[in-house]
Amino acid sequence: MEIFRNLLLYCILCLGIGAGNLLAIRRLTHYFQLESYQFHGYFQTIRRQWKRAVLPYLLLGLIFFAIFIIWSLIGSLLKNNFVLHIFWALFISVFYVLAGWLLRKHSMKQKEKKSFAMTARMKRLYGVFIIFLALAFCASFTVIWARMEHSCISSDTEISCFLPLLIVFPVLSACFLPLLVALAGVLALPIERLIFHLYFKDAEKKLLENPRLIRIGITGSYGKTSTKFILAEILSQKYNVLATPASFNTPMGVTRIIRERLTPAHQVFIGEMGARHVGEIKELSNLVHPTIGILTAVGPQHLDTFKTLERIEKTKYELIDALPQDGLAVFLNDDGIVTKLYEKTQKPKMLAGKEGADAWASGVSVSPQGSHFILHLGDWEPFECTTPLLGRHNISNILAACCVAKHLGLNREQIKRGIQQVKPVEHRLQLLKTAGGVTVIDDAFNTNPTSSKEALKVLSSFPGRRVIVTPGMVELGAEEARYNEEFGQAMADAVDVAVLVGKRHTEPIQKGLKEKGFPAENIHVVGSLDEAIQVVNGILRPGDVVMYENDLPDHYNEG
Repeated sequence: MEIFRNLLLYCILCLGIGAGNLLAIRRLTHYFQLESYQFHGYFQTIRRQWKRAVLPYLLLGLIFFAIFIIWSLIGSLLKNNFVLHIFWALFISVFYVLAGWLLRKHSMKQKEKKSFAMTARMKRLYGVFIIFLALAFCASFTVIWARMEHSCISSDTEISCFLPLLIVFPVLSACFLPLLVALAGVLALPIERLIFHLYFKDAEKKLLENPRLIRIGITGSYGKTSTKFILAEILSQKYNVLATPASFNTPMGVTRIIRERLTPAHQVFIGEMGARHVGEIKELSNLVHPTIGILTAVGPQHLDTFKTLERIEKTKYELIDALPQDGLAVFLNDDGIVTKLYEKTQKPKMLAGKEGADAWASGVSVSPQGSHFILHLGDWEPFECTTPLLGRHNISNILAACCVAKHLGLNREQIKRGIQQVKPVEHRLQLLKTAGGVTVIDDAFNTNPTSSKEALKVLSSFPGRRVIVTPGMVELGAEEARYNEEFGQAMADAVDVAVLVGKRHTEPIQKGLKEKGFPAENIHVVGSLDEAIQVVNGILRPGDVVMYENDLPDHYNEG
């Protein structure tokens, strides 16, 4: 009879603890999702956001430790009063569920830039978490019961002897929830790899079913998304084009677009290829089987995972290695690493951006309304082009796209019309007009040392008082502080007011500004983007220009 009573007590506790844990892990699973289910990034976020990702769960564990101690101390008084023990178990379970619900509600109350999504993969992760908890509860009860049999003999003390042993798993499960989420991710990994493999092969088959489909891959440390949209617009003057939307550039993202959107009517597929580790561009190339590849840049992006610039270079060149011998490799001249890779390539190739190259621009005129230039493209007569895109770097991206367009048979009028019709990419130097006479430049998408300099040049070209809102740059490894300090120095010559988001992370930027003699009263340091917007709204006046340069995802917030 006692074993059934103890089992009932433990089941009540386990149900409450399990339900509370499922509610409480919402913030943790969101972090995991934001990091694309990468364990390295997840644990970096946990370390960076320890006050939100660790401290609440430690406090929860300590609270329940105290509750269990109280229950254990009065257990000898209750003896085998089973009704009162049931009451305590129900009280603790309800309290735990309530605590989990409050943690979930608190995580949902905070404004999220990228909302938590209960995707199929997330549902599987929760399913594995539930199964893991159930197995862990069963195993812990077995261990506790075995221990109890050795330490308790008389029936009148059986329940009170059982109580202290109940402390262990609830306290541990609360304190180590961040680790339990990661463990659930590890246990789910074989399932996810199998599902991904099936989807991957299905997408690859769908791509190769159409032998006339032109397959283009674009990679680079930066510039690949803008180049993709520019190329898609120009090629659409002649072809039916499918390009991966937004910044879909992971194997799963590209696989999904192929499976869901590619049709027999499409004549060109453009796949953006991103990477944080060596081998990931090769994996994407094995999916797309590109016949044309564009390499936009090689720079210190994602240095926190790549560790060295040489590893980044090797990874980006995986696209060129994947091209067939009769394919085409297009390089965007940088008089550095990309140019060196162009020179060593033995396959058919084109170079864009350098005077006398396959595509280059002269007579460049950049203004707040867009850009005007003369396009030199191969053996054609030069011709004038205009584009609404801001910044000289976008002209470079256009040149790379023009190389591919000429190779695929577009004429001058089609290319010129495509360049003129290109629309600014969302959050990439996107010009927005407001009713109050203030000009907004939205460059909130992930910035880097090169693009940030170009953005400041664009901002400098605008008349009026210039305001910048930025958290600086991330994912630059050991060089991050140096690059942000240089960003601050360059900022001092281009802006009148700096609103810096993140008190700790922007310290190098503040240092760079002060080194250049930037007025301290024009530096505003805030804890979140919402605070930054409040500051900006309080100081802007008609004729001002405000640039939002980079917007870190939720798991980088300091506020």
